[in-house]
Amino acid sequence: MASTSSQCEACKSAQPLSFAFTMAFQPIIQLSTATVFAYEALARGIDGSGAGSVFKHVNADNQYKFDQTCRIKAVKLAAELAIPCYLSINFMPNAVYEPERCIQTTLKAARDNQFPLDKILFEFTEGEEVLDYEHIQRIIHHYRSQGFLTAIDDFGSGYSGLTALANIDTHIIKLDMALVRDIDTDTTKQAIVRHSIAMCRELGRQIIAEGVETEAELACLAELGIDLFQGYYIAKPGFESLPAINQSPGLEAFHRQ
Repeated sequence: MASTSSQCEACKSAQPLSFAFTMAFQPIIQLSTATVFAYEALARGIDGSGAGSVFKHVNADNQYKFDQTCRIKAVKLAAELAIPCYLSINFMPNAVYEPERCIQTTLKAARDNQFPLDKILFEFTEGEEVLDYEHIQRIIHHYRSQGFLTAIDDFGSGYSGLTALANIDTHIIKLDMALVRDIDTDTTKQAIVRHSIAMCRELGRQIIAEGVETEAELACLAELGIDLFQGYYIAKPGFESLPAINQSPGLEAFHRQ
């Protein structure tokens, strides 16, 4: 993978964070093979408190440093835990100024911790409306050129919709939990997801269903054609650890391993 040693001004001028945090890891499973496809790194307070306790400290002045620190912590912990699959790291597009240079922190963390670069997946999260799709696509294009997998998070919620899908060429989309919730009894959601699957297949993109909480939701989504899943029905995030897959009827193949 190509790299450059130079840094952008944000890298040079970023001040240390005034708050501490760590990571939890939640599995994304592939049902057909009964394997863990990836573990998503999720920010947590050092006392185990939820992401909200961390993000309340993040603002426009420190979001760049926070984004970079998240990457370092995620890679370091993933290496310590010997994650054998993909590591999924969320990134905030507004915290990436020059993708060629801002990626250097991730590359260095991977090298320092001997974590394979080809096992990193970046999830693009939209907390606010995207006004510069060219900038986002430039980030995604550079990440792809470096060999990273890329994903749009929370597809179908907020600003992450068809316009993002048309303008941001990621490998994967993650269906928002709002589309997943009670899908087994909601024919409208079933129709939306069915057509989303067909559309993504035509575009050559994989789908992950996130926020799966019941066996019925999992079964319905699997019948519709989804094979990658994440949610409390599968496993809750493990605080600085890799949680076991739940002993649930719909996950019997995992129990036999």
